[in-house]
Amino acid sequence: MPSSTLSTLSRLAHVALAASLAASGAIAATAVTTTAAHAATAAVSASSSIDGKVTRSEVIQRAQYWLGKSIPYNQGGSYPDSSGRNYRTDCSGYVSMAWHLGASPNTQGIADSYTYEIPRSELKAGDVLNSYYNHVLLFEKWDDAAHTTFSYYSFGSTPVKHVTGASINGTLDSHPNSEYKALRYKNIVDDVQTRATKAGVYHSSTQTFYEGDNAGSTLGSAKFGNAGWTPLVGDWNNDGVASVGAYDPATATFYLSNDNSTAAVTATFGNPGWIPLVGDWNGSGKDSVGAYDPATATFYLSNDNSTAAVTAKFGNPGWIPLVGDWNKDGKDSIGAYDPATQTFYESNDNSTVAGSVKFGNAGWTPLVGDWNNDGVTSIGAYDPNTQTFYLSNDNSTTATSFVYGSPGDVPIAGRW
Repeated sequence: MPSSTLSTLSRLAHVALAASLAASGAIAATAVTTTAAHAATAAVSASSSIDGKVTRSEVIQRAQYWLGKSIPYNQGGSYPDSSGRNYRTDCSGYVSMAWHLGASPNTQGIADSYTYEIPRSELKAGDVLNSYYNHVLLFEKWDDAAHTTFSYYSFGSTPVKHVTGASINGTLDSHPNSEYKALRYKNIVDDVQTRATKAGVYHSSTQTFYEGDNAGSTLGSAKFGNAGWTPLVGDWNNDGVASVGAYDPATATFYLSNDNSTAAVTATFGNPGWIPLVGDWNGSGKDSVGAYDPATATFYLSNDNSTAAVTAKFGNPGWIPLVGDWNKDGKDSIGAYDPATQTFYESNDNSTVAGSVKFGNAGWTPLVGDWNNDGVTSIGAYDPNTQTFYLSNDNSTTATSFVYGSPGDVPIAGRW
């Protein structure tokens, strides 16, 4: 199988991974672009309403509308968005336009009335770095996996600028780094995933993750962890891209990587002998750890990789823990699989059974994922004797089946 870096892994992959294992583990130079080639001169799609919910992609699209137009910087002036609504032509007016606000607050107003503070590590497209009395930048994306450099949009002088390769710890638009706080607009929402979940395998003898294409071919691979450890995948830093991890069952320690190479987070949670879980338990967009005590059928879910925010008993001892977004609410909740009857049980409230379905045959490994990209987790199964995946979109019939991997591999799944 060819070697390359894993890309976008879904939080649904955590479920398949835990279930499978339970059943069988230099700063870049700053560049500034202001040319029309980088501008979105066509009309911006008005999918949001004024002061309403707005997706991150629309915020960036709206920001690009002023790029390349040579609009004069003028705190007393104004310029229209693509629908003709005028906004003040300065840094905070520019952000107000990008967020589709009904007003053009200054930097203080942005901080006091429209946003809440977040850790810098959690910055995503459409968030801002705000200097309370002086300036505000619109964050676009991280330029490296280590989150040391980033790209942003700024209107601090004529014209609007698109800056890439900026140091997160350096001077920003001539203002001291210490002045800036990371803020998130209260009405910004993440974009809906646009790719379906795909299945892959983990080769335990080489500690290698292989991402498949649901047709028997390999899209990429990554090696991480040590022999005997449990493989994990998740979006640990809220950058929209999941990366690999591993769990040492002897010490109940999680090792989570942001670059598919080095461990960025090390966290001990639960007890040796418990089954590791990962998921977005609170809908923050950031995956954190959990653990399942198979002796008592109890789930322990953490939002901070340290303390248990949720403790819930579900299913029976000997069942296999599952995690998924069963009701499309943007949060992962628990489930369980009874291997004796091949029955999946799902819970939306981490307490009661919301649904149950039988799928697959005895000895097969349960899987879950959003196989058809409808936003809802559905079920699947893997036959280890033939290395065949069976994926269902309706929790009843098989929509896709294919052979992938080698004998002894552990099935995984994700949005690569």
